[in-house]
Amino acid sequence: MKNKNLIYNNFIQKEYLSSKLNKKIGKSYSSTIKKITVNLDTAKNSFHTLSKNYKFNFNMKQLNRFKKFKTVAVVGIGGSILGSEAIYFFLKKNIKKNFIFINDINEDKLQQLKDKKNLNKILFIVISKSGNTIETLSNFMALKIIKKNSKNIIIVSEKSDNPLYLLSQKMNLFHIEHNNYVSGRYSVLSEAGIVPAYLMGINVSKLRKNLLFHFKNINNKFLKDSSIKLTNLFKRNLFKNIIFFNYAPQLDKFLYWNQQLIAESLGKKGRGFFPSVSKAPKDHHSLLQLYLDGPKDKLFYIFCEENKKKDKVINVKNFNNKLNFLKNKSLSRIKVAQKNAFIKTLKKNKIPFREFKIKNFNEETLGEMFSYFMTETAIIGQLSNINPFDQPAVEQVKISTKKNLV
Repeated sequence: MKNKNLIYNNFIQKEYLSSKLNKKIGKSYSSTIKKITVNLDTAKNSFHTLSKNYKFNFNMKQLNRFKKFKTVAVVGIGGSILGSEAIYFFLKKNIKKNFIFINDINEDKLQQLKDKKNLNKILFIVISKSGNTIETLSNFMALKIIKKNSKNIIIVSEKSDNPLYLLSQKMNLFHIEHNNYVSGRYSVLSEAGIVPAYLMGINVSKLRKNLLFHFKNINNKFLKDSSIKLTNLFKRNLFKNIIFFNYAPQLDKFLYWNQQLIAESLGKKGRGFFPSVSKAPKDHHSLLQLYLDGPKDKLFYIFCEENKKKDKVINVKNFNNKLNFLKNKSLSRIKVAQKNAFIKTLKKNKIPFREFKIKNFNEETLGEMFSYFMTETAIIGQLSNINPFDQPAVEQVKISTKKNLV
């Protein structure tokens, strides 16, 4: 399927699919997508963030006072920060500000920030849906920046009896409510992702422009085809791994966002795809042997860009004639040749794959990709009788961690 921003293709061979199961899933798909689209504008769930009627718990004018900051540090973990990282690195060429992402407990990184920067000149955006996230709270406290009436702190959390919200009230810090019905890993198009995006200088209206692209008429065919085929593979447990084979470096952070989305949404009841980010062409020389000649348990998602760069390699006329195959070739053309060779080999060996080719690195493209993968993942979960919005196993570890700290 093609549009002005993206080209999507599925190459999942029929022998891996049960036609009987396809028909059964197809019937369920129709009712599932109908329920989503009919209730999109009113339902209090994560799908509502795709609606044109979604109302933010802030207005842009409230954020204008923070535009003066040239350096912004986003403090969070998992779904609260991966989305804004994906936005920043996908659109970085157009962003003039410096963004720092504090997304793990890393003492050295925190100390380097405290040593080299005047923290009063940095805007800190602290995001935790629950307001209870241990890593986020720990980093926020360790920075030692909290002062009453601080003008360089924004807190995004649920408005409930949680430490982060209560702290914002006690210290009179600028607080934005995170809707409790939006799951963290589905929150990039809500306050958690849009607040940082706006302060990056991103056109938020354009980012949200194509969110419903795959719900419309002919475009829905690809979403339907993909959801049914992937649910078929998921239920039959034929492929345990999804390899994001990435030829476009700007997409790295987007793929880590996608990794969490798929892993946490579908990894339940003894089933799940294990999504792994693999950098190409670098991994042609480290993992390709395993990918092509190892266990046949992998489904490949190939990401690339339709690049028109004119970067030429060095002139080879003064060197050995054996280098002539590189003559006047751009680096992007070399990558395309490697990608096409990889795809040819996958086809020859009947290894299933999907290809996503980015034609334009802009807000509309990124918004479309966010909405597509969120929708597809959630639908696969629902068609497989799995709740794609909870994370019960993660909660067990969180509870145990707090007990260990008491």
